[in-house]
Amino acid sequence: MREQSSYKDAGVDIDKANLFISRIIPLIKMTSRKEVMKGIGGFGGLFHLDLKKIKDPVLVAATDGVGTKIKIAQMMNKHDTVGIDLVAMSVNDIIVQGAEPIFFLDYIAIGQMDVERNVKLIEGIVKGCQEAGCALIGGETAEMPGIYSENEYDLAGFCIGVVENGRIIDGSDIRVGDRVIGIASNGIHSNGYSLVRKVIFDKAKLNVDDTIEGIENSIGEELLRPTRIYVKPVLNLMKSFNIKGIVHITGGGFVDNIPRIVPNQCCTVIRMNSWQIPPIFSIIQELGDIDQMEMVRVFNMGIGMILIVSEKETDDIVERLNMLGEKANIIGSIEKADGEKSAVSFT
Repeated sequence: MREQSSYKDAGVDIDKANLFISRIIPLIKMTSRKEVMKGIGGFGGLFHLDLKKIKDPVLVAATDGVGTKIKIAQMMNKHDTVGIDLVAMSVNDIIVQGAEPIFFLDYIAIGQMDVERNVKLIEGIVKGCQEAGCALIGGETAEMPGIYSENEYDLAGFCIGVVENGRIIDGSDIRVGDRVIGIASNGIHSNGYSLVRKVIFDKAKLNVDDTIEGIENSIGEELLRPTRIYVKPVLNLMKSFNIKGIVHITGGGFVDNIPRIVPNQCCTVIRMNSWQIPPIFSIIQELGDIDQMEMVRVFNMGIGMILIVSEKETDDIVERLNMLGEKANIIGSIEKADGEKSAVSFT
């Protein structure tokens, strides 16, 4: 008699997958908006766009992951924060164009179904969606033994936002004399972790449970600080002020992200002493013997989002941000490009 094979024998447990779905449905409902037409379980999520509020809608799409920050979560066996990072990386890209994030989808690739761990991942995603005000309307969890080891996973997120045509923020109104406002980050966020891991764990030989002078928490806890979500304060500002340009300081740091929205005839001057750089960045720079220009090209250095606004509105915007619980500073200005300055210069 031939031995029968099953999907479970091959490493995929459908019963556990169904249990996982039953566990996360109540969590996902916590992110629902009135435009969501159907619950989780269909072949696709349904979202009815409200055209009463927006007459000429433009949809904005973004996708991203968490990168090798996931390795830190796995080393710590702490999985309830990287889901926040996953949402943050996409919704922060949506809001910089003046769009409101309206719904989100996730993709979780795993080696083997671990219900408790995966519920923690979804709890983080749900928290991120709640912070951003968008609905989690669907997702996919793919068991792929042979591609991922038993305890490995990866995350990808997909977000759709909407903005009124004519109110898209693209930097085209930026002029010489405008001011640059920096909004504080929550630490490293989700970029540069391949360099972080090389410096912290390979070069300095530290462990996630180690502590280091200048940081209150353990190394692992510091590195797992979730990416800050800026959607609600920026939406608040757009009701009252003319925001000319917004930059998410993500992969590429200051050097590669600011030129994405500042006109070529302008140079952005950043004053590095105008805000307090969190200690973790100085520690990484010292331990890794990293050049300052490499630091500002890889890391956010304590500034997660930049706003470019007219000089006359600068003080009021900073005051509003601080009232909303953000830490904001005037960190630079827009000057005329003269051929000798880089697109972004530092003083």
